[in-house]
Amino acid sequence: MKTIDHLPLLIKDKNRPALTKALEPLFPFEISKILARRKKRDQIFIFSLLPAKKAAETFNFLPADSQKSILQSLPSEEVGDYLKMMTPDDRTELLEELPTKALADYLSLLSVKQRDIALKLLGYPEDSVGRMMTPDYIGIKPDWSVKEVFDHIRAYGRDSETINELYVLNEKGVLIDDIKLKDFLFVPPETKVNQMGDKSFVKLSPQEDVEDAIPVFQEYGRSALPVVDEDGKMCGIVTMDDILRRARQEGTEDIQVVGGTDPLEAPYMHVPFFELIQKRAKWLVILFLGEMFTATAMAFFEDEIAKAVVLALFLPLIISSGGNAGSQSTTLIVRALALGEVTLTDWWRIMKREFSAGLCLGVILGIVGFARIAIWSGFSSIYGPQWILVAVTIFFALIAVVLWGSLIGSMLPLILRRVGFDPAVASAPLVATLVDVTGIVMYFLIAVIILRGTLL
Repeated sequence: MKTIDHLPLLIKDKNRPALTKALEPLFPFEISKILARRKKRDQIFIFSLLPAKKAAETFNFLPADSQKSILQSLPSEEVGDYLKMMTPDDRTELLEELPTKALADYLSLLSVKQRDIALKLLGYPEDSVGRMMTPDYIGIKPDWSVKEVFDHIRAYGRDSETINELYVLNEKGVLIDDIKLKDFLFVPPETKVNQMGDKSFVKLSPQEDVEDAIPVFQEYGRSALPVVDEDGKMCGIVTMDDILRRARQEGTEDIQVVGGTDPLEAPYMHVPFFELIQKRAKWLVILFLGEMFTATAMAFFEDEIAKAVVLALFLPLIISSGGNAGSQSTTLIVRALALGEVTLTDWWRIMKREFSAGLCLGVILGIVGFARIAIWSGFSSIYGPQWILVAVTIFFALIAVVLWGSLIGSMLPLILRRVGFDPAVASAPLVATLVDVTGIVMYFLIAVIILRGTLL
């Protein structure tokens, strides 16, 4: 992207002539990136300086929240023009975020045909493939010749979102094959469509969740996939650019949830302050209440702590190690689920793998903890004459807590997926809180077993 160091100053000064000249050599997607990082009033100001054609192209690259801000600043005639220029799938993404009154107003600005398409797409479930698809594709008949196919593309291809894939439909609109455009370039013009292709194709269902469609694109490497209803009829297509954008959104939401906050509905800098507080406060309160059980667990072992104060010195070390191990496992499993690398049927393999990993990691940390106490006791009496028993306690406690944390962190996302929740809800802070409480209990139980008759 071209760098314009003085652009912020031009925007601040509202220097229309200089800013118009500075924007002139930029591509629409470059301008959209500039707009997306600015406040709403600056977005509207910059957009108003663009020529009509470049403004329309730039508008299509903007995120939905920026599009809404700009449309709200325009007269209804211009709003209708921009809505009509948008592709059906992009228009649906914008319309689905609107309140009922605004949605009705915007729909009234569309043509009858465009309104019917918009209502049909909005009728599919939220986050479904149907919401993302476009009915603009190239459909061809099996008895057409290659020459007839190219004539059809010349006549109607301009309205299609992509012409890389051509879809062979029978007289009832049932999809029977898909053929790449390049395949038509290397056969004689009189060749019939039914002499080409292999009658096999990958398809999506309009009711299918978008998150499930992402790995299909990744596996087959297609630029577009057909969407077919339960009767086999072609409904539309979903293109790679839409899937990539949704994959990015899903990844962002997962990271935010795993980090212990509700997903943000807009870029970070565009989220209202009090909405940001609301998104974060809920999880902090939940985690705070969870951590209260930590104090309860410690109070239960108050006598043991009073008898062997040295145990309290290692408490943060023990519970943080278990929480860190659990957070690692959670992050790995949530991401693997999102990418389709593992499924619920792999739970036993995952458990065995995490058991082995947790055991090895616990032994490594246990050795480090044991060595730390042994070396320190060589020139300090802080751990007392029973330091070796304390070291053994820390060794086995680290093994137990890290192993337990790894198992909790790996199984919780699978359990949540099984009962229908988003696995990302098994956030790293949540897992750490669970392991903190149980880790304290495990630590002091091990201490009681090893130190009974000596320190305890």
